[in-house]
Amino acid sequence: MPPHAGGVWRHRPLVAGGGGVPHCVPPRAAPRPRCRRQSGLAPRPALAKMEAPTLLRAWVLAAVFLGGSWATLPNHRVLPEHHVSTETGAIFVQALERERFQEAFLSGREDDGAAAPITFQAHLGDHPDLPRWLRYVQRDPHQPGYLYGCPTATEVGTQVIEVLAYNRHTYETVAQRLIITVIPAPGGHPPYQGEFLVGNRNVEELLPAAAREMFLQAAAGVWERDDLSVTNVTSALDRGGRVPLPIEGRKEGVYVTVGSPGPFSPCLVAATSPQSRLRCSRGQQPLASCYDTFAPRFAVRWCNLTLLQVRSSPTAPGPVWGPGVLEEGGDFQAPTEVPPRDLLPGYLVTLLVPLAVAALLCLLLGHLMCCRREGLQKRDLETSDIQLVHHSTIHGDTEELRHMATSRDVPRPLSTLPMFNVRTGQRINPMPSPPDSARVPLLPQ
Repeated sequence: MPPHAGGVWRHRPLVAGGGGVPHCVPPRAAPRPRCRRQSGLAPRPALAKMEAPTLLRAWVLAAVFLGGSWATLPNHRVLPEHHVSTETGAIFVQALERERFQEAFLSGREDDGAAAPITFQAHLGDHPDLPRWLRYVQRDPHQPGYLYGCPTATEVGTQVIEVLAYNRHTYETVAQRLIITVIPAPGGHPPYQGEFLVGNRNVEELLPAAAREMFLQAAAGVWERDDLSVTNVTSALDRGGRVPLPIEGRKEGVYVTVGSPGPFSPCLVAATSPQSRLRCSRGQQPLASCYDTFAPRFAVRWCNLTLLQVRSSPTAPGPVWGPGVLEEGGDFQAPTEVPPRDLLPGYLVTLLVPLAVAALLCLLLGHLMCCRREGLQKRDLETSDIQLVHHSTIHGDTEELRHMATSRDVPRPLSTLPMFNVRTGQRINPMPSPPDSARVPLLPQ
């Protein structure tokens, strides 16, 4: 029966008092169209139109994100070169000021009103380390760093030091080239030099010019001269000293070398006399005929005082190195050519000599084993008849006993006999046994 116009024939479920007569139900609202799942090979123009703006938007967001990331990457800036000069035999100190590198950073921000921590790294150009006469120290990232040392006559020339400042907060870096020119001292080294050990200072505390000038004023009162100069400053840790305990007031100690063209004062000579050394070995203070002008700012350990008298020597120029670069288009030519050698004699000697020695050893061993044998007949001829009869008798008796032992009937050991029958449960006494034929004497009584 055709469906009713505008309706659909459906069956209602049976209810109480009703029948299952089909009737026309009013049509429901038309369902919304659904997109059928298409095959991966079928074209999807509508979906392509929808993905094009989304894909473009994703590319724009990625470009903006990458641009922001590139903007936040650390930038490496280079400051202008800094030229300094120093003389041989004199202390050289170059302070790496944090403020100068702080201004070169792009961010320039401050955290809680304090500048960001900065650490420095210094090395010789095209080398991973500093020259042997130059040292670097920085106690804390919030303090300046120092390059210090005392160049010798072999260091005369120009050296390029690469300094890299590193911002610990923003990961920015600033580089600067420090060009140091070492020239010979016109007057040479001071002939009289004294080395003082200051126990209440660290090395970075005596590197500033004001601290060194204060130390020279205190040394002038003991040396009784005004023409003093600091020639070297060295940390006690570099001289084998121990690291102090992390207690307030404990310092590493600094060796300060002071030079003068004049002789030592009687006070310094008395402090290094044998009597003073004897008192130091006993744990006492050395003899001093003058007032200690270093106290209380500098705690000088007088038992470690060293006086040196240096003789001036002419400055020898350092080695001059050539360019060491081949000309363009040239090939390296060996200075000498090795003539061809005949290796056959050496090969024959190496191969034939061991073979000859092995052949001689084989011949000797074969002669000893084959040609030097006595033989059974020769042995019997050299042996007495009584000894041969005795040996033959023993051999015959042994064979007879072995034959008798194999033919006798010996019962099984008690440890191998069953104690009871597993099937019937009957117990067997292992003690009674048939007479043992082995107990019968072999020889009649």
